Amino acid sequence: MHSAFQHETVLLEETVAALQPTGDSVILDGTLGGGGHTRLWLERSGPSGRVIAIDQDERAIRHAQQWGAAYGDRLQVVRANFEDAGSVLRELGVDAVDGILLDLGVSSPQLDEAQRGFSYQHDAPLDMRMDRRMETTAADLLRDRTERELTVLFRDYGEEKWAARIASFVVRERGQRPVETTGQLVDLIKAAIPAAARREGGHPAKRVFQALRIAVNGELSVLERFLQEAPDLLRVGGRMAVISFHSLEDRIVKQAYANAAKTCVCPPQQPMCTCNKRQTLRVLTRKPIEPSDAELERNQRARSAKLRVAERV
Repeated sequence: MHSAFQHETVLLEETVAALQPTGDSVILDGTLGGGGHTRLWLERSGPSGRVIAIDQDERAIRHAQQWGAAYGDRLQVVRANFEDAGSVLRELGVDAVDGILLDLGVSSPQLDEAQRGFSYQHDAPLDMRMDRRMETTAADLLRDRTERELTVLFRDYGEEKWAARIASFVVRERGQRPVETTGQLVDLIKAAIPAAARREGGHPAKRVFQALRIAVNGELSVLERFLQEAPDLLRVGGRMAVISFHSLEDRIVKQAYANAAKTCVCPPQQPMCTCNKRQTLRVLTRKPIEPSDAELERNQRARSAKLRVAERV
């Protein structure tokens, strides 16, 4: 196990600049991770800007308690899932914040710590829980889901075109022995995908591992629920910055911003507006902000990152 929590923060400057740090503002960092965004934001908003940072990973929390001591009461760290941000803020007596930040990527330490089971590069138990207090692991899903359910999972969450074939290989294998390690699953995926298809588009296991991680942690439903509530947590003029790492997340963020920016959702043929919909956000990024060439040279894991920013109206 690594003692250090080393993580290269993606779109660091762009995200912190978008949140406009000032001396008296308070932001909510819903995905603290290695703390890169939070640290830079605290430096730029000194001496009195504050961050309420949450993360569900106990290692990120322990790490923050070490480096965060230097900032005293300007940093409050809470172990929670960002979908519980509303109740976390209420418990702290905060009615609204000036900024919200979500960095939806898996942190490098989670990927690099083999026994977490997030990575197809190390052989380890198939775990993938971001919060280890949760009960269901990736191995449990592979054991309990039907072939049809696994096909849908790999297709919808991993955008895997060989989903049905991989699911059938998993079901056949588990009839002989449980599928319990990342190495075992990687071998099954490689056997299921034809050789010609394996040579294109990165590691052949990437999409199935993404699908399992999303399913184990309920990532997309958590994101959808949070984005519905988020505008109510922001002060007028406050900003929300969300970094996503695959098209499923990016679509949810884009759609949520667009819905919150609408002033009316009545059918177009209706002569009068009766929906009483009020606009809560103004979208500031028509196209998402992506990493610069210099950042991509430094950090390959940034290559699929997209930042979208919106402002509370």
